[in-house]
Amino acid sequence: MELMMSYEDVDSARLISTTWINTIAVSPSPTLKIHKDSPKGQILRDPTISSSKQEGRFKKAFSAQQAMVDNLPNDGIFNGAYDDDEDMGVVANFNNMDNTIVVSPIPTFRIHKDRPKGQILGDPTSVVQTRGKIQKASSAQQALVLVDLPYGKKEEGIDYDEVFAPVARIEAIRLFLAFASYMGFTVYQMDVKSAFLYGTIEEEVYVHQPPGFVDPAHPNKVYKVIKALYGLHQAPRAWYETLSSFLMENGFRRGTIDKTLFIKKKKSDIMLVQVYVDDIIFGSTKKSMCTEFEECMHKRFQMSSMGELTFFLGLQVKQQPDGIFISQDKYVADILKKFDFLSIRTATTPIESNKPLVKDEDGVDVDVHVYRSMIGSLMYLTASRPNIMFAVCACARFQVTPKASHLNAVKRIFRYLKHQPKLGLWYPRDSPFELEAYSDSDYGGASLDRKSTTGGC
Repeated sequence: MELMMSYEDVDSARLISTTWINTIAVSPSPTLKIHKDSPKGQILRDPTISSSKQEGRFKKAFSAQQAMVDNLPNDGIFNGAYDDDEDMGVVANFNNMDNTIVVSPIPTFRIHKDRPKGQILGDPTSVVQTRGKIQKASSAQQALVLVDLPYGKKEEGIDYDEVFAPVARIEAIRLFLAFASYMGFTVYQMDVKSAFLYGTIEEEVYVHQPPGFVDPAHPNKVYKVIKALYGLHQAPRAWYETLSSFLMENGFRRGTIDKTLFIKKKKSDIMLVQVYVDDIIFGSTKKSMCTEFEECMHKRFQMSSMGELTFFLGLQVKQQPDGIFISQDKYVADILKKFDFLSIRTATTPIESNKPLVKDEDGVDVDVHVYRSMIGSLMYLTASRPNIMFAVCACARFQVTPKASHLNAVKRIFRYLKHQPKLGLWYPRDSPFELEAYSDSDYGGASLDRKSTTGGC
């Protein structure tokens, strides 16, 4: 009987194969029980020889082969390991491999074996879903009901009246922060999750079943919208009505001029709530009123409390014991990078005082889209940078046919922003909260059309 054995030398990381021959006498009539339980061809040793004798023979054979291994030189077994043309003298015997695999013709599911099929709550062949996906699916099912399309309801986009939803202006946010600094209370922020799904619309709205998700049992039916969905014209207003009604039921009073401001008074304490769609900022002279408001909102809506206000509508807010500072230096860095003005030279003023802007009809035309994009970016920055308001409005007059001279004036504003990127508005706590208004006018002072100009702030 000829055996091929291999050993692994851990110390030298070499794999060496050797061959040794040993003769084992096999009894012609084995009668052990092992032949009955296992096929005779799978027996690895002679069943007629005791285990101790066979162990001794294997030890002697192993010692002899180990001596042969120790005397072999280290020729670098991995040298030329990737040479396909070289014959290494080792041939694999593919006759020892099974060429057939037996597969059961009856498909079986392990889940049916471990757990009875009747106890499975869902479809075992469906895709695994996260908890968030299941919640969104349940919300969509509550917002839509599969019904037959009523007779005559086939016109699109006419069955709604009011779609306007009040939105807080950036000036209202600045005034809110100024009052909070004067009163000395901290402003907090929270966010409503899936806000539009809480709104209930009053009109009858029907939508077709989306392609790929048609109910095979009711292919001709449509969905009747019960709650507001994202994409509906009525959704913002429906959400605003739901939120405002809830706040007024809990003791708040809606502002007379600013409809997104809600006020609640309790003796000498006051609480303010400002709403911008699904973002809410609030503050009070009494800490317990803020805590009660958070608990009340969490009971009715799914909220995310974000702690003290630090960033809102592009405004960076820094609340300090002696006041509140707002700025947009991150936004300045973004627009400088957007229009590739990071490496330009700086300017100390946003506009040239001795060179007024004119129509310049003979000037070179520039890209109107780039010009308007630059003006729009600067207009948003004036919320915390009133020092560039005049220069930006002067350049905004030429958005129809901008010329090279107008573009140079806009670039000067960006050069000034690169020179002073971190300026902002400071609301000190000890300053009196008194509103001051200014107005001015001239006669025939406009250099373009000689018209009179009147303005105020």
